[in-house]
Amino acid sequence: MHSYIKILLTMVLAAAIGLIGSQALDEQGQHYTNESLKRSLITFGVARSLNGVISVAQGTEIALQPAGVGLTFAPGQILDPLNDLVERFSWVMLMSSASIGIQKTLLVISAWPLFSGASIVLALAASAALWTPALQTAPLRTILLKCAFVVIILRLAVPLIAVANELIYQEFLAPQYQEATQQLQQTRERIGQINDSTLSQTPSSHANQSLWDSAQQFYTSATESIDIEAKLDQYGAAAADASEYLINLIVVFMFQTVIFPLAFLAAIYVGVKNLVRLKIRRPVD
Repeated sequence: MHSYIKILLTMVLAAAIGLIGSQALDEQGQHYTNESLKRSLITFGVARSLNGVISVAQGTEIALQPAGVGLTFAPGQILDPLNDLVERFSWVMLMSSASIGIQKTLLVISAWPLFSGASIVLALAASAALWTPALQTAPLRTILLKCAFVVIILRLAVPLIAVANELIYQEFLAPQYQEATQQLQQTRERIGQINDSTLSQTPSSHANQSLWDSAQQFYTSATESIDIEAKLDQYGAAAADASEYLINLIVVFMFQTVIFPLAFLAAIYVGVKNLVRLKIRRPVD
């Protein structure tokens, strides 16, 4: 093994010892994971509140009695497709929150003092073996190096995933998340306002009406029919872009909690597998 390779490996081992000993990477990983969990719970709350106002809209009825015949309409039923998507989105957000919770638990396990201590000891032993002349050709040096790097990779993998995940989020996903969340909050407020104006139109009974009262009732019913069409338009406009924003949020959280962690774990698996199979040649110095 050339001297510059030994210097490089020693520097890598020293950096790993510093990261493990200072717990700087662990603290940063915990902070980013907490932020990710907070975003997930906030978005889950927005979805549930949106589901609530949609349910109110679907249960709100407007009664008409044209020519004495009672008819009842529920303008909020136009929101059925959006409500179905919101309910599925809520399940996605719940699973995303659970995934982030699992990552928090893995961060605690990886920072376990015994695991950290073993990683540091192995790193120190591997560094010493690199520069001990008696171990230059011994199998022990190869074993120590491989064990040290495998343990270090396992020790630092979870906080590295958390840090890299947050960096990717800030660089590529944050604008999409912020816009979608803001728009869904506005959609919830708009549907809530429409619900408030609709709730004033409730079914009523009119017994023993005179001819004049019946004429007034017919005119009022015709006016309310126009109002129902307006309500349908208002609900449709409020929900027009909500589906797109829900899909955007699903993409953000699926990427953060499923796709990227699995891709990173796959890369770690391949790296560890190749490291174990790596054959270190005899020294030439």
